[in-house]
Amino acid sequence: MAWLKTLWRGASAPSGDAAPGRFFGYERVDADEKTRRVIRHFDSVAGQYDFMNSLLSFGIHHLWKREAVRMLGLKAGERVIDVCGGTGDLSILASRRVGSSGCVTVFDLNRSMMRAGRDKVMAAAASPVAYVQGNAEAISFPDDTFDAAMVGYGIRNVTHMERGLAEMHRVLKPGGRMMCLEFSKPTWPLFRCLYDVYSFHIMPLLGALLVGSRGAYTHLSESIRTFPSPDALAAVMRATGFRCVTYHRQTNGISVVHIGEK
Repeated sequence: MAWLKTLWRGASAPSGDAAPGRFFGYERVDADEKTRRVIRHFDSVAGQYDFMNSLLSFGIHHLWKREAVRMLGLKAGERVIDVCGGTGDLSILASRRVGSSGCVTVFDLNRSMMRAGRDKVMAAAASPVAYVQGNAEAISFPDDTFDAAMVGYGIRNVTHMERGLAEMHRVLKPGGRMMCLEFSKPTWPLFRCLYDVYSFHIMPLLGALLVGSRGAYTHLSESIRTFPSPDALAAVMRATGFRCVTYHRQTNGISVVHIGEK
């Protein structure tokens, strides 16, 4: 099991060349190349993205997302932006809380992902849902537009994470809330070892068999391990202007919900 000790690299706050934005999985790349690879990655998995999420997480990701949106404390009539919103699972949950008097915007760089989830969102949403394609590092809305912002399992794919967080802070109204849901390091060592075996052997094998892309699911595992720890991410959020930052681990720390206020 000694090789497993080298897998987790996100224990400290990112800085300089060690920042997650400089890596695509474990490979060091420049910023433009990372953006291009992220687009290609999600183009390759968009059609099977929802199915694979449910399969690989044994359906638990729905519980994680439901709890995360509940922690955001949405109210009827509020405006919400779902950054890196992809196929729209969080948007559906948010829409049910803000109701018909509120609205949700799915904001994502990848058109294929938004297209893959659009029918599902339109059928299940309880409020108007808008779609805007764009880069999380330059959100195309004015300052103080939204009551709440959320990003689910997407901030680690933003090339310059700090810019993405700063942009979410900018478009929030004063007192607005931000929720970041992201994968992290399991806390129990034995569970962590089992999780590593599953991530680096079973998940890529299923990706190859069912999606035709072993590499896409190897990258998923690597990107999780190069991401900052919950404490480090909380520090980055505070540095970008968020206050009252807290986090809550889910399922032994596989998933973590971060909450901050503007």
